[in-house]
Amino acid sequence: MAAGLGTRMKSALPKHLHPILGRRMVDWVLAAAQELELGRVVVVTSSTTAGLFPGLDVAVQERPLGTGDAVRSARELLEGRAGEILVLSGDTPLLTSTLLEKLVETHRQENAAATVLSFCPEDVRSYGRVLRDEKGGVSAIVEAGDASPGELAVREVNSSIYVFQAEKLWPALEQLEPANAQGEFYLTDAIRSLVARGERVSACIAEDPVETEGVNTRAEMAVAAAILRDRINRAHMAAGVTIVDPSSTWIEPCVELEPDSTIHPFCTLRGRTRVRSGAEIGPQVVAIDAEVGENVVVGPFCYLRPGTVLEAGAKAGTFVEIKNSHIGEGAKVPHLSYIGDSEVGAGANIAAGAITANYRPELGPGKQKTKIGRNVRTGVHNSFVPPVEVGDGAVIAAGSVITDDVPPGALAIGRARQLNKEDYAREPDGD
Repeated sequence: MAAGLGTRMKSALPKHLHPILGRRMVDWVLAAAQELELGRVVVVTSSTTAGLFPGLDVAVQERPLGTGDAVRSARELLEGRAGEILVLSGDTPLLTSTLLEKLVETHRQENAAATVLSFCPEDVRSYGRVLRDEKGGVSAIVEAGDASPGELAVREVNSSIYVFQAEKLWPALEQLEPANAQGEFYLTDAIRSLVARGERVSACIAEDPVETEGVNTRAEMAVAAAILRDRINRAHMAAGVTIVDPSSTWIEPCVELEPDSTIHPFCTLRGRTRVRSGAEIGPQVVAIDAEVGENVVVGPFCYLRPGTVLEAGAKAGTFVEIKNSHIGEGAKVPHLSYIGDSEVGAGANIAAGAITANYRPELGPGKQKTKIGRNVRTGVHNSFVPPVEVGDGAVIAAGSVITDDVPPGALAIGRARQLNKEDYAREPDGD
């Protein structure tokens, strides 16, 4: 369910679409569900966001009339096609497939009409309370706003995650009425309806309450992001990656790190970045969709933008920005340079202050290409104005602006001639 606006986020962006560590909040929930491979996935959302889930079945909740109405919106897509229906809330990004698997197994073992995923947090806040009968079954779920003082004292609360037998869910939804303070159709009332008809409703208590915590505010979103960060970092370290300071290192879920790579503090690795064995990243590196080869050294304060490939043994040094460029094996871009839309050959050395001026609108749309050959040596403060090609083994004089191709093995000088004016700074006599 991802149709709510999340007013406590104080944002024009619906709550479920806020990004957390490289994914939208709801995408973390979808990822956990899809790992189970249980069958069809349907996203219930509003009409304004229905087009944001390509490849998935989408049911539109036309008006925000509560959780019960949200599930009813999916009936046309699910009725007759599913024996069990797992209902998830789109604001629980800390869910794991392991917990969901336990929930489904409990539901089947109990042979229940519905099973509630419950938890016992230290602070029960405004969660709905799970009420039990004398046999331990669930008798009702009461929203905090509608609960009596005695019900509010209950510590077991509802995560808004359920498994239903489909043929028993739809009749229960038909009986829902907005008899509550908010005037909404609560899915929890379907639980009450099933109990009233003598159906068995069970509960599966999550051992770790953190996994079921919902996110309603930006402060809660930051806490969830930190937990996800720690999970990702622990998994990489268990697989042989050195993360020097996990608390300051942010690695998105699709990043691949090979064993014996090292990530220094305050690094951010995003998208589909891949770091090969023996590479050393950081500190203070940002890499997005970059390919870092074996034994590459990156950083500190390096920015690797999408399309960057660093072959084995290459170096991208301090205050270097590289975008959509291929840096050959053993090539070096040590410091204070911008390399964009370029090819740098194996063994080349790019001295400090190099710039590829790859945006030339007078040549038409798109960026122009700079090609620097193998074993090229550039001087400090070189600018390359593409399209331009520097041949293998060429040398570029310091301070040169290169606008024409340089033959292999040549020395290129493209700078103004120095002129000294004698006595220019002498003080006047004062007479």
